[in-house]
Amino acid sequence: MARASSADGTKTDAPTKTRKVAKVKAKATEAATPAKPKAKPKAAEGAAKKAAPAKKAAKAATPKAAKAPKATKAPKATKAPKEPKEAPEAAPEEGDEAEGASARGKQLVIVESPAKAKTINKYLGSNFVVQASVGHIRDLPTKSEKGAKQPVPGVDLEHGFRPTYVVLTNKSKTVADLKRLAKNASQVWFATDLDREGEAIAWHLAEELRIPPQAARRVVFNAITQQAVHRAFANPRPIDVNKVNAQQARRILDRIVGYQASPLLWKKVARGLSAGRVQSVAVKLIVEREREIAAFVPDERWEVTVRLCVDPSQAAPLASAWTTFLATVDEKGKGPTLKAQNTWMSQHAAIESELVELGGEKFSLTAASTAPRDLSADVSRVVEAVGLVDVKATARDNPEGKGPQKTLRTITGALDPAARYRVKSVETKRTSSRPLAPFITSSLQIAAANQLGFTTQRTMRAAQQLYEGIAIPGEGQVGLITYMRTDATALSAEALTQIRGFIESRFGEPYLPEKPNIYTSSNKDAQEAHEAIRPTDISRRPEDLREALTDEQFKLYSLIWSRTVACQMTPAQWDATAVMFERADKPTGAVVRATGRTLVFDGFLKVLGVQATDEQTLPTLGEGQAFGTFSIEPQQKFQSPPPRYTEASLVKTLEAEGIGRPSTYASIISVIQERKYVEQLDRRFYATDLGEVVTDKLVEAFKDLMDVGYTRAMEAQLDEIEDKGADWQKMLERFYGGFRRSLDIASDTMTHAKAEAQPAIYKCPKCGSPTCYRFGKNGRFLSCTTYPECDYAAPITRDGRPLLPERVDMVCPDDGSDMELRNSRFGPFLASVNFPHTKFVINLDKKEGVKLPTPPALEVDVPCPKCGAPLNLRMGKRGPWLGCSKFPKCRGRLAWTALDEEKQAALSKQLTAHEKAHPPVVLKRRDGRVIAEGTPVAELLIPGGLAELEIHPDALAAKSDGENKPATVVAAPAAAPEKTPALRN
Repeated sequence: MARASSADGTKTDAPTKTRKVAKVKAKATEAATPAKPKAKPKAAEGAAKKAAPAKKAAKAATPKAAKAPKATKAPKATKAPKEPKEAPEAAPEEGDEAEGASARGKQLVIVESPAKAKTINKYLGSNFVVQASVGHIRDLPTKSEKGAKQPVPGVDLEHGFRPTYVVLTNKSKTVADLKRLAKNASQVWFATDLDREGEAIAWHLAEELRIPPQAARRVVFNAITQQAVHRAFANPRPIDVNKVNAQQARRILDRIVGYQASPLLWKKVARGLSAGRVQSVAVKLIVEREREIAAFVPDERWEVTVRLCVDPSQAAPLASAWTTFLATVDEKGKGPTLKAQNTWMSQHAAIESELVELGGEKFSLTAASTAPRDLSADVSRVVEAVGLVDVKATARDNPEGKGPQKTLRTITGALDPAARYRVKSVETKRTSSRPLAPFITSSLQIAAANQLGFTTQRTMRAAQQLYEGIAIPGEGQVGLITYMRTDATALSAEALTQIRGFIESRFGEPYLPEKPNIYTSSNKDAQEAHEAIRPTDISRRPEDLREALTDEQFKLYSLIWSRTVACQMTPAQWDATAVMFERADKPTGAVVRATGRTLVFDGFLKVLGVQATDEQTLPTLGEGQAFGTFSIEPQQKFQSPPPRYTEASLVKTLEAEGIGRPSTYASIISVIQERKYVEQLDRRFYATDLGEVVTDKLVEAFKDLMDVGYTRAMEAQLDEIEDKGADWQKMLERFYGGFRRSLDIASDTMTHAKAEAQPAIYKCPKCGSPTCYRFGKNGRFLSCTTYPECDYAAPITRDGRPLLPERVDMVCPDDGSDMELRNSRFGPFLASVNFPHTKFVINLDKKEGVKLPTPPALEVDVPCPKCGAPLNLRMGKRGPWLGCSKFPKCRGRLAWTALDEEKQAALSKQLTAHEKAHPPVVLKRRDGRVIAEGTPVAELLIPGGLAELEIHPDALAAKSDGENKPATVVAAPAAAPEKTPALRN
């Protein structure tokens, strides 16, 4: 039977029932004292004999487990869980199994991945056999044994949270192979990764091979290079049980939360939901940001931009040319970018400036969100002082706005042809910018997201490949970067020497600082135990490796290489110039300011490149020089709401708040999307209705658990277990007491999400009653408050507005009725106004274009190669193709070329007759014009054809501001860019 074990290698003293997945007996391998990597077998055996007394003493000190009582009935096998750690791409080669015989007398080295094994094997020589476990080999079971009363499978909550592990189903052969190799090997080395998870994998391997942790030979290296590998094998250590206990405590903690909080969500929200200790807090961050944005009311401010020309006589022609330039649009209908505007200004010897002073006082014209007011008169006086005449103010309502943003104001006027400005002062300062620190895990993920558009998972996958080794022509398998899961910014002395030598020889002394640049982490919780992420050899330039790397690997390696070189270079130097202009033709006290910046010395930017900026280049100016004005633009501005999280900013926040650790960020972001708690639109995170409801329920039930500070404290306690050997079982006891009480209270008192309703402002179109928002299996929807007496319901947008049908210019081929754009939980579609009585519908493609219905498939007498059901024959773009008629339950297909010519001819004849009997549907507009496939639905919308929903009189009366709004509100267009799945029809 498998043992219930703790990380110190001792057997537990309580009986444990579990099954043994791999029934392969393995003799415990005797541990040896540290030996050189290429020690001969005899030397290794001698070292093992010397270590034998120590091993016996350790074994004698280990308490024996109490003998388990005989079971009256053999328990059913515990279902093995799926592998928790993503396995590398490659699988063990077929010849690996045969190595058991050739490993006799050799030393066995176990790593996680085949790629890493291949790289390390190159440096160790023929006296070593390197094998891969391909990730984790053991984990807690996903289900308890039949008859066992364990609310958390694999964790004994009543006896010190003692875990019971089982070998993963797909790893039984791997474990058997490793046991056979270990039996014949003269020595066993554990060379898994150097983080907690790598230490835990080494411990699980040692447990299966019956090697005590204190006697195990554990080797770690920050980079997979010959020097680093040899140094590690010359200095082995035991398995770090403190690090294993920290990882074990985290695993049990997450298992408790997942297996006990998730059933609460099933009971109070919906079946199939899940909760996670760290992931749920990450979702909470996104939900809170969503609500901050919804509740945000902006302040109003005004800015005045003044554009000056060097030659005052050219002011009028430039004004006309500038207006024409601003009216130009690109193929996407967008106007000139800021960079294009600056280029135009530079070409026409023009300068952009901002009003900064008026009448001897700093210019500031604002209205607070709590006290909105009309600033038109004030702005008019200001622009007259700046240089406009015949000033006019206009205003229009903005239904979407809040506070001051409810009214959008525009100030216009004519340029005063006599307006002149002169240079009041010119100030130039020399500034410098230092290079950033070398990458740590979080900063690499942030930079890859911002500069390369990589997701965190994509970044870590490519980094793992670069770390484990890439086949380089002429060199073989080579590890290109150091370990990629780190929060330390330090570089080794060896690396600093190599980088500084490269900089001096490549770029010269001006680019090399006198002393190495030293960086410290801004994260107070940083472990600082490892080295920063860097190339293993700085002389391997990205362009030299281009042919050996994939596009993904090349981009990431280039990013790491340039950042590493740049971090040890001199600062870049700039001349920042600020010019003050005062109005010269009239003493109005108007002062405007123009700024620009010029690169004097590129420094580290020699490697990173000068980033494109929107800063203008100023011409040479002298005090008293006169300028004309060709554009004065007063602009109403509003304070921006908090930005939505991107993957980069979410990683930065997780790091700053101490939520999770570098190795967990990618999985956190992946899991919260897979669970449909958040979604990404335009690379921004939006909380879904489900995510908001789940967060609210978890906060209601577990206020402490969902608190960011509490999560940070839990991470600190896990660090104490690793760093100081704190008692992991007592830590779990402290957590579980409060968690269990909260769980019991929530189970009894918490209301079901579907029983909760939020008031809405709309009037039910069926019965006239008020409406409300309810939560269903697909999210929030608009419902009548008298439900079930009235069954009216409608899907809604993110901001709660109903998605109502909208008429389109199309005739239904079935009954000749008008068609309308509707929404379902699967997205928008076109249907008859008589839907669902008339069942004809048109689906839309991803670009919301019309997708013509395909003729029904022809069922033929050819069996599916997978399930034996008849195949369907269709005509595709590349010719006939055969697919299973049971799709999507069965996805079997058969190549058309697999049929003989006689069968092909017979089926082609049947298909031709079938297509004649079922001609393609022809869609027409109401005037008879044919609608082509792919026509954007936006082109078919009929103006004024959008259904309207009245606001209920009670909602109008309840408005605190007393404003009388129109009695109808138009629903958001279904084809709007922001897509929200419809919820219920």
